[in-house]
Amino acid sequence: MSNRAVLEVIALDAEDAVAAQAGGADRLELVTDMAADGLTPSRETFTAIRSAVDIPLRVMLRVADGFAAGDIDVLTGKAREMREAGADAFVLGFLDAEGHPDLVAVERLVAELDGCPWTFHRAIDRAADRDALRKQLADLPGLDTFLTAGSAAGVDAGIPTLLDEAARTGEPGYEAQVLVGGGLHLHHLPQLLAAGIDAFHIGGAARPGGWSAPVDAAAVREWREALDA
Repeated sequence: MSNRAVLEVIALDAEDAVAAQAGGADRLELVTDMAADGLTPSRETFTAIRSAVDIPLRVMLRVADGFAAGDIDVLTGKAREMREAGADAFVLGFLDAEGHPDLVAVERLVAELDGCPWTFHRAIDRAADRDALRKQLADLPGLDTFLTAGSAAGVDAGIPTLLDEAARTGEPGYEAQVLVGGGLHLHHLPQLLAAGIDAFHIGGAARPGGWSAPVDAAAVREWREALDA
Protein backbone atom coordinates (compact mmCIF):
# COMPACT_ATOMS: atom_id res chain seq x y z
CA MET A 1 0.00 0.00 0.00
CA SER A 2 1.33 3.44 -0.95
CA ASN A 3 2.36 5.82 1.80
CA ARG A 4 2.48 8.83 -0.47
CA ALA A 5 0.70 12.03 0.56
CA VAL A 6 -2.83 12.55 -0.71
CA LEU A 7 -3.33 15.30 -3.29
CA GLU A 8 -6.95 16.42 -3.70
CA VAL A 9 -7.88 18.82 -6.51
CA ILE A 10 -11.08 20.80 -7.04
CA ALA A 11 -12.84 19.85 -10.28
CA LEU A 12 -15.74 21.71 -11.86
CA ASP A 13 -16.26 19.42 -14.85
CA ALA A 14 -14.96 16.36 -16.68
CA GLU A 15 -12.18 18.32 -18.41
CA ASP A 16 -10.84 19.40 -15.01
CA ALA A 17 -11.11 15.86 -13.71
CA VAL A 18 -9.16 14.31 -16.58
CA ALA A 19 -6.39 16.92 -16.29
CA ALA A 20 -6.17 16.53 -12.51
CA GLN A 21 -5.88 12.76 -12.74
CA ALA A 22 -3.27 13.06 -15.50
CA GLY A 23 -1.24 15.37 -13.26
CA GLY A 24 -1.25 12.91 -10.39
CA ALA A 25 -4.24 13.86 -8.23
CA ASP A 26 -5.36 11.12 -5.86
CA ARG A 27 -8.86 12.46 -5.31
CA LEU A 28 -11.19 15.17 -6.58
CA GLU A 29 -13.55 17.50 -4.75
CA LEU A 30 -16.52 18.18 -7.03
CA VAL A 31 -18.18 21.59 -6.84
CA THR A 32 -19.87 24.22 -8.94
CA ASP A 33 -19.98 28.03 -8.62
CA MET A 34 -16.64 29.01 -7.11
CA ALA A 35 -17.94 32.58 -6.86
CA ALA A 36 -19.87 31.17 -3.89
CA ASP A 37 -16.82 29.14 -2.74
CA GLY A 38 -18.23 25.90 -4.12
CA LEU A 39 -21.76 24.52 -4.19
CA THR A 40 -23.21 21.10 -5.00
CA PRO A 41 -22.70 20.22 -8.67
CA SER A 42 -25.48 18.86 -10.84
CA ARG A 43 -26.18 15.16 -11.10
CA GLU A 44 -25.19 15.39 -14.78
CA THR A 45 -21.81 16.89 -13.91
CA PHE A 46 -21.17 14.19 -11.32
CA THR A 47 -22.08 11.46 -13.81
CA ALA A 48 -19.84 12.93 -16.51
CA ILE A 49 -16.89 13.17 -14.12
CA ARG A 50 -17.45 9.69 -12.72
CA SER A 51 -17.39 8.33 -16.28
CA ALA A 52 -14.23 10.28 -17.17
CA VAL A 53 -11.90 9.27 -14.32
CA ASP A 54 -11.35 6.37 -11.96
CA ILE A 55 -9.95 8.14 -8.89
CA PRO A 56 -12.08 8.79 -5.78
CA LEU A 57 -14.53 11.69 -5.82
CA ARG A 58 -15.93 13.72 -2.93
CA VAL A 59 -19.07 15.71 -3.75
CA MET A 60 -19.76 19.05 -2.05
CA LEU A 61 -23.11 19.30 -0.24
CA ARG A 62 -23.76 23.04 0.01
CA VAL A 63 -26.53 25.13 -1.53
CA ALA A 64 -25.64 28.71 -0.52
CA ASP A 65 -22.58 30.86 0.09
CA GLY A 66 -21.42 31.03 3.69
CA PHE A 67 -21.49 28.41 6.43
CA ALA A 68 -25.18 28.37 7.35
CA ALA A 69 -26.96 25.21 6.24
CA GLY A 70 -29.89 26.99 4.63
CA ASP A 71 -32.80 24.76 3.64
CA ILE A 72 -31.93 21.35 5.09
CA ASP A 73 -34.65 19.68 3.05
CA VAL A 74 -32.99 20.91 -0.14
CA LEU A 75 -29.63 19.67 1.16
CA THR A 76 -30.91 16.22 2.02
CA GLY A 77 -32.58 16.05 -1.38
CA LYS A 78 -29.24 16.84 -3.04
CA ALA A 79 -27.54 14.16 -0.96
CA ARG A 80 -30.19 11.61 -1.91
CA GLU A 81 -29.89 12.52 -5.59
CA MET A 82 -26.11 12.15 -5.54
CA ARG A 83 -26.28 8.84 -3.71
CA GLU A 84 -28.71 7.55 -6.32
CA ALA A 85 -26.27 8.67 -9.03
CA GLY A 86 -23.50 6.64 -7.41
CA ALA A 87 -21.67 9.18 -5.26
CA ASP A 88 -20.11 7.51 -2.23
CA ALA A 89 -18.09 10.26 -0.49
CA PHE A 90 -18.96 13.84 0.37
CA VAL A 91 -17.87 17.23 1.72
CA LEU A 92 -20.03 19.30 4.09
CA GLY A 93 -19.94 21.51 7.15
CA PHE A 94 -22.28 24.03 8.77
CA LEU A 95 -22.14 26.49 11.65
CA ASP A 96 -24.88 28.25 13.58
CA ALA A 97 -24.98 32.01 14.08
CA GLU A 98 -22.65 31.76 17.09
CA GLY A 99 -19.99 29.80 15.23
CA HIS A 100 -20.82 26.43 16.78
CA PRO A 101 -21.41 23.34 14.64
CA ASP A 102 -24.99 23.13 13.40
CA LEU A 103 -25.50 19.62 14.70
CA VAL A 104 -29.12 19.41 13.60
CA ALA A 105 -28.21 20.08 9.98
CA VAL A 106 -25.05 17.98 10.00
CA GLU A 107 -26.69 14.99 11.67
CA ARG A 108 -29.65 15.04 9.28
CA LEU A 109 -27.35 15.13 6.31
CA VAL A 110 -25.04 12.45 7.66
CA ALA A 111 -28.04 10.20 8.25
CA GLU A 112 -28.88 10.58 4.57
CA LEU A 113 -25.32 9.51 3.63
CA ASP A 114 -25.82 6.16 5.36
CA GLY A 115 -22.20 5.61 6.42
CA CYS A 116 -20.42 7.16 3.41
CA PRO A 117 -17.10 8.84 4.25
CA TRP A 118 -17.17 12.62 4.39
CA THR A 119 -14.99 15.66 4.96
CA PHE A 120 -15.92 18.52 7.29
CA HIS A 121 -14.74 21.47 5.26
CA ARG A 122 -13.30 24.88 6.11
CA ALA A 123 -16.24 25.86 8.29
CA ILE A 124 -13.88 24.68 11.05
CA ASP A 125 -11.71 27.72 10.31
CA ARG A 126 -14.66 30.00 11.20
CA ALA A 127 -15.68 28.07 14.31
CA ALA A 128 -15.88 29.78 17.67
CA ASP A 129 -13.96 26.86 19.24
CA ARG A 130 -12.14 24.43 16.95
CA ASP A 131 -11.37 21.94 19.69
CA ALA A 132 -14.97 21.82 20.88
CA LEU A 133 -16.22 21.42 17.30
CA ARG A 134 -13.92 18.46 16.72
CA LYS A 135 -15.08 16.74 19.88
CA GLN A 136 -18.76 17.39 19.14
CA LEU A 137 -18.44 15.84 15.68
CA ALA A 138 -16.06 13.01 16.60
CA ASP A 139 -18.62 10.22 16.86
CA LEU A 140 -20.58 10.99 13.70
CA PRO A 141 -20.47 8.06 11.26
CA GLY A 142 -18.30 8.53 8.20
CA LEU A 143 -16.33 11.60 9.29
CA ASP A 144 -12.75 10.88 8.29
CA THR A 145 -11.28 14.25 7.23
CA PHE A 146 -11.12 17.91 8.20
CA LEU A 147 -10.30 20.32 5.38
CA THR A 148 -8.61 23.28 7.06
CA ALA A 149 -6.13 26.08 6.60
CA GLY A 150 -5.75 26.43 10.34
CA SER A 151 -7.18 29.95 10.08
CA ALA A 152 -9.93 31.79 8.25
CA ALA A 153 -7.12 33.95 6.83
CA GLY A 154 -5.41 30.99 5.13
CA VAL A 155 -2.46 28.69 5.63
CA ASP A 156 0.10 31.47 6.20
CA ALA A 157 -1.76 32.48 9.35
CA GLY A 158 -2.83 28.96 10.23
CA ILE A 159 0.51 27.13 10.32
CA PRO A 160 0.82 27.16 14.14
CA THR A 161 -2.69 25.72 14.53
CA LEU A 162 -2.08 23.09 11.86
CA LEU A 163 1.14 21.98 13.53
CA ASP A 164 -0.54 21.85 16.94
CA GLU A 165 -3.46 19.79 15.65
CA ALA A 166 -1.16 17.44 13.75
CA ALA A 167 0.71 16.78 16.99
CA ARG A 168 -2.58 15.74 18.63
CA THR A 169 -3.41 13.08 16.04
CA GLY A 170 -5.18 10.16 17.68
CA GLU A 171 -6.53 12.11 20.64
CA PRO A 172 -10.32 12.28 21.07
CA GLY A 173 -11.61 14.56 18.33
CA TYR A 174 -8.34 14.38 16.40
CA GLU A 175 -8.65 10.95 14.79
CA ALA A 176 -9.75 12.32 11.39
CA GLN A 177 -7.13 13.12 8.77
CA VAL A 178 -5.99 16.73 8.42
CA LEU A 179 -6.39 17.85 4.79
CA VAL A 180 -4.66 21.22 4.37
CA GLY A 181 -6.13 23.69 1.91
CA GLY A 182 -6.95 27.37 1.62
CA GLY A 183 -4.11 29.63 0.52
CA LEU A 184 -1.77 26.64 0.39
CA HIS A 185 1.51 27.19 -1.50
CA LEU A 186 4.37 24.90 -2.43
CA HIS A 187 6.68 26.58 0.07
CA HIS A 188 4.40 25.42 2.91
CA LEU A 189 4.86 21.74 2.11
CA PRO A 190 8.22 20.92 3.77
CA GLN A 191 7.13 22.16 7.20
CA LEU A 192 3.72 20.49 6.99
CA LEU A 193 5.10 17.19 5.75
CA ALA A 194 7.75 17.22 8.49
CA ALA A 195 4.93 17.54 11.03
CA GLY A 196 3.33 14.37 9.71
CA ILE A 197 0.54 16.02 7.71
CA ASP A 198 -0.09 13.85 4.67
CA ALA A 199 -3.05 15.29 2.76
CA PHE A 200 -3.27 18.48 0.71
CA HIS A 201 -6.05 20.24 -1.20
CA ILE A 202 -5.61 22.69 -4.09
CA GLY A 203 -8.00 24.70 -6.21
CA GLY A 204 -6.63 27.88 -7.71
CA ALA A 205 -3.09 26.48 -7.56
CA ALA A 206 -4.13 23.92 -10.20
CA ARG A 207 -5.34 26.71 -12.51
CA PRO A 208 -2.58 29.15 -13.50
CA GLY A 209 -5.11 30.85 -15.78
CA GLY A 210 -7.57 31.51 -12.96
CA TRP A 211 -10.98 30.03 -12.22
CA SER A 212 -12.22 30.79 -15.73
CA ALA A 213 -9.54 28.42 -17.08
CA PRO A 214 -9.47 24.63 -16.70
CA VAL A 215 -7.24 22.61 -14.39
CA ASP A 216 -3.73 22.41 -15.82
CA ALA A 217 -2.19 18.93 -15.65
CA ALA A 218 1.33 20.37 -15.50
CA ALA A 219 0.44 22.52 -12.48
CA VAL A 220 -0.99 19.49 -10.69
CA ARG A 221 2.09 17.48 -11.60
CA GLU A 222 4.32 20.13 -9.99
CA TRP A 223 2.47 19.56 -6.71
CA ARG A 224 2.60 15.79 -7.11
CA GLU A 225 6.36 15.90 -7.64
CA ALA A 226 6.87 18.24 -4.68
CA LEU A 227 4.91 15.90 -2.42
CA ASP A 228 6.78 12.86 -3.67
CA ALA A 229 10.25 14.41 -3.47
